[in-house]
Amino acid sequence: MKTVGIIGYGRFGQVLAELLQKQYEVKVYDPEIEAVDLTCPLEEVLKSVIVFVSVPIRSFESVIQGISQYKLYNTTIIDVCSVKVYPVEIMEKYLPEHVGIIASHPHFGPDSYSPYRELKTTLYPVRDNYKRIKEIKAFFESNSIRTVELSPEEHDKMAASSQGVTHFIGRVLNEAGVVSTQINTLGFTDLLGVIEQTCNDSWDLFRDLQKYNPYTNEMIDELVKTIGNLHNQIKDNED
Repeated sequence: MKTVGIIGYGRFGQVLAELLQKQYEVKVYDPEIEAVDLTCPLEEVLKSVIVFVSVPIRSFESVIQGISQYKLYNTTIIDVCSVKVYPVEIMEKYLPEHVGIIASHPHFGPDSYSPYRELKTTLYPVRDNYKRIKEIKAFFESNSIRTVELSPEEHDKMAASSQGVTHFIGRVLNEAGVVSTQINTLGFTDLLGVIEQTCNDSWDLFRDLQKYNPYTNEMIDELVKTIGNLHNQIKDNED
């Protein structure tokens, strides 16, 4: 059985490990957790020909810098960040030319993963030296996870107006104190689901999604402007 490594064993790293164990022997490195059956030294994890990096976006650069100091032979590094332009730039900057790079964004998380849902993953062969994109696609699709190939720029533009909006609205509604009532409509129940899904993630993740996507600020500015315009229209009608 082929060995696959995972660096980072947080909430999503655990989901990823469970998924990968269906086909691979999985080895995990995470200095922040207590030892579990899958954990081993970083040097051992990096002997795997496929290594997923599942760490917070804000820690990604330092982790990739650390990886680059090891002798990586026949290795392909795959990130799972929710943004793509930034981690690709970091991997291309620090990883030697002989190291393969695949950018990925699984569009599910610890709270949304289910083998019974329609799920998808974005993949892009940034530097597929060892022709492993087909294997990764086949793995996800064999687990009923549809793959979509998008460049990092295309991904982040789309994510700013989908994932970015969802997380921003969820946080706004939560901060505004929106809660369930005795007369919930179906639409309002859906909004409560957005709040629950987005606010169950950490504040750091929310901030990183906004900070590291180069297209998010423009999206938020336009959203806030539109809210203001609609509010003014309501007030004008009252006059």
